[in-house]
Amino acid sequence: MTKYKLSGIGNAVVDVISHADDSFLDLMGIEKGIMQLIEQERGEVLYAAMTDRLQTPGGAVANTIAGVGALGLPTAFIGRVHDDALGKFYASSMQDSGTDFVNDPVPGGELPTSRCMIFVTPDGERSLNTYLGISTELGPDDVPEAVASASEMIFLEGYLFDKDKGKEAFRQASRLTRAGGGKAGIAISDPFCVDRHRADFLDMIENELDFVIGNEHEIRSLFETDDLEDAMAKTSAMIPLMICTRSGDGVTIIAGEERHDIPVEKVVPVDATGAGDQFAAGFIYGMLTGRDLETCGRMGNLCAAEVISHVGPRPQVGMRQHFAAAGLE
Repeated sequence: MTKYKLSGIGNAVVDVISHADDSFLDLMGIEKGIMQLIEQERGEVLYAAMTDRLQTPGGAVANTIAGVGALGLPTAFIGRVHDDALGKFYASSMQDSGTDFVNDPVPGGELPTSRCMIFVTPDGERSLNTYLGISTELGPDDVPEAVASASEMIFLEGYLFDKDKGKEAFRQASRLTRAGGGKAGIAISDPFCVDRHRADFLDMIENELDFVIGNEHEIRSLFETDDLEDAMAKTSAMIPLMICTRSGDGVTIIAGEERHDIPVEKVVPVDATGAGDQFAAGFIYGMLTGRDLETCGRMGNLCAAEVISHVGPRPQVGMRQHFAAAGLE
């Protein structure tokens, strides 16, 4: 019998969110609208320059897991934090939100807990500056067999592909979950990560997974093409279920011969942080509760719309009420 409906593996990152204008970004040399990896020293400089700070446990897949947990399903997160103040904050915050944080903070860990400084401009765009720290050291030894084997579904974060031990952790987790009758999926996370590890991404998608979620840039990057339709067709030929988010143009879902193109209501975001993560949460919640694919997509869109309506990467209201209002519950 499964213990968890959903488990996830990803970077355990403390998000520190602040408001800024474009002139501040220029002054600090921050490239707008993207995620930049930074070293520890620059992280300290940017943190000191933040005028207002909202601190929250983050990380792409962790946000998704927390979103599903907030919808009432039993969830677990596999991540690596240092036994420092931020690491203890992260672990306790995940537990407090209802998601089991299954790895104890590492005492005397080799690197500090990961953190991401996020600057939100008045147009709602976010510019991320991430010091990955100890998260990058996650490997197969961090994947508890009792958790992966007892999960109905496991969801993986593409960012961890940058180290071989991360890839090994993914393969181990996926095989354990699938051997127990569960399903495994991945969030591609970043087109530049695909550029660095294209062959490994394609191999895992084709041979180790049941579904893949990516935005249009990430799906195109898998096959180095500007033709999104061609990239989606090739991806869906490799895996039972492909989900491609296209920002204001909606989402495309392809499962074999079945295809759904689901529009979204365009809104100006207050803070776009976590939009893709919460889309995944709504979609996966739909799958885990037996909804059809179109309903899953609509649930994902509602979760994404909620999270961009406020600062922070996780929902602030009970999304099941939104689902009911939209006739989805």
